[in-house]
Amino acid sequence: MDRALKNIAIYVLIVLLALFAIRMTSEPRQEITEMNYPQLVSNIEQGQISEAHLLIGEQVYTVTGTLRNGDNFEAIVPKESALVAKLHDKKVPFESEQEPPPPWWMTLLTTMFPILILIAFLLFIMNQTQGGGNRVMQFGKTKAKMLTGEDVDITFDDVAGVEEAKEEMAEVVEFLKSPQKFIKIGAKIPKGVLLFGSPGTGKTLMAKAVAGEAGVPFFSISGSDFVEMFVGVGASRVRDLFEQAKKNAPCIVYIDEIDAVGRQRGAGYGGGHDEREQTLNQLLVEMDGFETNEGIIVMASTNRPDILDKALLRPGRFDRHILIDNPDVKGREAILKVHAREKPLADEVSLSIVAKRTPGFTGADLANMVNEAALLAARRGKPKIGQTELEESIERVIAGPEKKTRVISEKEKRLVAYHEAGHAIVSYFLPYSDKVHKISIIPRGRAGGYTLLLPEEDRNYITKSHLLDEICTLLGGRVAEALVLNDISTGAQNDLERTTGIVRKMITEYGMSDELGPLTFGQKSDEVFLGRDIAQNKNYSDAIAYAIDKEASNIVDNCYNKAEQILKDSMDKLHQVAEGLMELETVEADEFDAIMKGETDIKEIITKRQERQEAQEAEIKRYQEEEERRLKEEEEARQRELEEQRRKEEEEGNIEPNKKDNKD
Repeated sequence: MDRALKNIAIYVLIVLLALFAIRMTSEPRQEITEMNYPQLVSNIEQGQISEAHLLIGEQVYTVTGTLRNGDNFEAIVPKESALVAKLHDKKVPFESEQEPPPPWWMTLLTTMFPILILIAFLLFIMNQTQGGGNRVMQFGKTKAKMLTGEDVDITFDDVAGVEEAKEEMAEVVEFLKSPQKFIKIGAKIPKGVLLFGSPGTGKTLMAKAVAGEAGVPFFSISGSDFVEMFVGVGASRVRDLFEQAKKNAPCIVYIDEIDAVGRQRGAGYGGGHDEREQTLNQLLVEMDGFETNEGIIVMASTNRPDILDKALLRPGRFDRHILIDNPDVKGREAILKVHAREKPLADEVSLSIVAKRTPGFTGADLANMVNEAALLAARRGKPKIGQTELEESIERVIAGPEKKTRVISEKEKRLVAYHEAGHAIVSYFLPYSDKVHKISIIPRGRAGGYTLLLPEEDRNYITKSHLLDEICTLLGGRVAEALVLNDISTGAQNDLERTTGIVRKMITEYGMSDELGPLTFGQKSDEVFLGRDIAQNKNYSDAIAYAIDKEASNIVDNCYNKAEQILKDSMDKLHQVAEGLMELETVEADEFDAIMKGETDIKEIITKRQERQEAQEAEIKRYQEEEERRLKEEEEARQRELEEQRRKEEEEGNIEPNKKDNKD
């Protein structure tokens, strides 16, 4: 509904209201005495009525007239009464007439007025629901935003750590910019490109870079934008999207989180999925149906390619499936350089070291880490981001912020210290375990303390030896509690959960059991919706289930005994590390190694930390003094510039020179 129609509707409504008001007030009424039927009869019998007028309706008489004292009266009398006879008996002069029917327009108005009010109310509700404006009847229109290269300031230079995927997408851009280069040798432009990978790896960022590089219209929409409360809206929006794309070809259509609309058909019970399936069917037809959409490349991204419909993934629709995976160490270093591009870094910062200490981090994790480091540096009043801030930000991303204000009793502090020391010492003596990076008893997130273990290199495959050493390390905290405190606590809950998960996967998925052999057990189903595999079938007998449980217990018992032996042999080191944690709250990797090698003690560590702290405070103080001096010099220079400018204006006569007031 455009503005003109809206104004017309408002004027019509105002006119109708005015007519209704005129109707209600068109008959001027004088001061009238209202009577009921007995009062009217009494006045007639007493001779108080001088004259009367009867308006004969369908069921009642409307009696009006004048009393002897000159007052006007009105009464409503049932038609079946003996009023006319009484007026004749008392010789009261009266006239009678049939009540005229109301005019046709008034009948129409009184009939249509409630309907018009209802329609106006419904239009108002629809306007509010759809955001107002001219979108009242446009449920089937696409919500896609059309962008050009000028609207996006992200290019391939801003994407790092996924060089292979970037090359694939650069080729797609080249298809659109120079199609003849490929058509000459018979190559066809791919119709669709599916980007998939873990959350935070940069799928949407890659799409934005394509929009910035392509130089052609770029339509962006979310998969959830196709679904509405009205049946058929999703399919209509798909048709409208591709109609707009055809008008602007060559172009790119990007659907973010396509799994919202592209899940496998037939998933779930009931009919709630029918609307989504209609939308998916229309999308399949538009991508590769009877009509060809030349010059339109469809890009989509998802975290779950395994739940997408097979018809959507086949060649001819999504020809290319590009994995945007977690970056390796070189990729992480490149990503760190991109995010640190506009941030001041101290000279001692080594991004390569930071990259090695962040295995498994995605691009989003690294961006968050660099931002946390910048916030820490600003909070501490430092001019640049140092290696210390970057190291601490890694811990914030992994374990959450520190909770230094949480009150912990000495007994609980001792328990946590021995628990974390147990993890660290067991890991230290195991050849395939990850190396200790930091030990802390300061609560972070939901953890009362933590031992940060980081691998020295990225791993694509994990060996049985590494998994067994990891189980031993996880059990080290529980073993230390039992050995030193002669009691166990709930602090090992997460350790035991992870231990159980690793052991069961070793037996049922990885085939690493000596007793059961290289077999997998149980039908794995990672579906997050009811569909392909409604039920999970147990493809093994109860005897095998018993054997799995027994083998899991044996593995855990062996690892527990191994961890127990390590701690018994290193009890003095366990006490040293635990005492260091109770005194310092944190122990760094180099300090831990020095303690284990017998090269230092807690007093020496405390002395070195105090020296570092004093050096850092002196550096911060020096920076603050330099900053204050710089600001003061800038202010003085600005004042001199203003004085010079005023002096020149006085010499040129633009303003009057300052005059001092002379007082007598």
